[in-house]
Amino acid sequence: MDVTKAAFGTWNGGRFMNYGERLSEDSWIQLVRTAYQVGVRTFLTADVYGNGAADMLLGRALEGLPRDSYCLVGMVGHDFYSARRDGAKGFPRFSDAQLRSPSEFGSYLRMATEKSLERCRVDRFDVLLLHNPDQTGYTSDRVWTSLEQLRDVGLTDRLGVAPGPANGFTLDLILCLERFGALIDWAMIILNPFEPWPGSLVLPAAEKQEVSVMTRVVDYGGVFHDDVKPGHSYGTGDHRAFRPAGWIESANEKLEQLRPILDRHHLTALQFACGWCLQQPAVKSVVPTLIQEVGGRGKRIDIKLMELATLPEVNLEASELTRIKEIGNNQGCMHLKGSSRAHTTTPIADQWGLDSELEAVARRWGIDPDRELVHMAAGQ
Repeated sequence: MDVTKAAFGTWNGGRFMNYGERLSEDSWIQLVRTAYQVGVRTFLTADVYGNGAADMLLGRALEGLPRDSYCLVGMVGHDFYSARRDGAKGFPRFSDAQLRSPSEFGSYLRMATEKSLERCRVDRFDVLLLHNPDQTGYTSDRVWTSLEQLRDVGLTDRLGVAPGPANGFTLDLILCLERFGALIDWAMIILNPFEPWPGSLVLPAAEKQEVSVMTRVVDYGGVFHDDVKPGHSYGTGDHRAFRPAGWIESANEKLEQLRPILDRHHLTALQFACGWCLQQPAVKSVVPTLIQEVGGRGKRIDIKLMELATLPEVNLEASELTRIKEIGNNQGCMHLKGSSRAHTTTPIADQWGLDSELEAVARRWGIDPDRELVHMAAGQ
């Protein structure tokens, strides 16, 4: 089964990411089963979430359902088996030279994939994504040959790449699609009407390489659930607290400007955001974060799920798309991860220099790294 238009990530419900309330195991399992019942039939998990706990809980939730009636997307890439967690930076990528040599990439990827499948209680993934790769992951023939071998032995039907966790990796992803496009079926990026940059820069390359795109953070931190309003308070450790001050107020002002478009198409804010994403080149699936805000405030998580499940076909007019682009323009709003001309020291897990090959990628796709891939400080 291929990835469906609407998908469910195991980060939903706050159990494995610090967003909103943390659902109990039973409530989380019921949310997954409800998603299945109402027609959301793609489920994404990553082996590193909860050090395997997300896999196991999803396996319990899907147990007993016909395997060919849902699409299962797995993600591997962070080595939590043999490496130590580096605080907020998380676990290192398996391709870290301090952990193993390239000759060991294949054995690690097979081990990680088989263990993830075992926890999910299935024998194959429909799609396996390389999760949050470092520079080696984007460029190494050995990495992608090893992933191809996993597909060839039946551990997955399709392959893909999921950059992150922060935003960026634009030229790196384009180079990866150019180099390994024959192996890559899916790519997952951050994209929504208020965060079109930089994700939209990779869409022409994905379309040319016939790589389908799924988009995460579609809800823009909950704003497109229409219940994150000025004065909103977060729970302890909520990742959204790291966003710049005033982002909620600014986003709600933008949303009100777009309200006539939502009303014209009879869409909730979430359905609007999903519909906009699905109208972008190469985008075939949306994976918003479904959050129950702390203290029982805001919209119930099951209602948010139903909005996703009942997502209608959305055909925004050219004039509306232009208006959305004007209002949602976020170019230069943050520092981007991945390749950067500003990074001139030793490469680290999520940042490295802009070499001649990446410069050539930028030229081929008409991207100016000094103008389109930089953080514009206040006042510039």
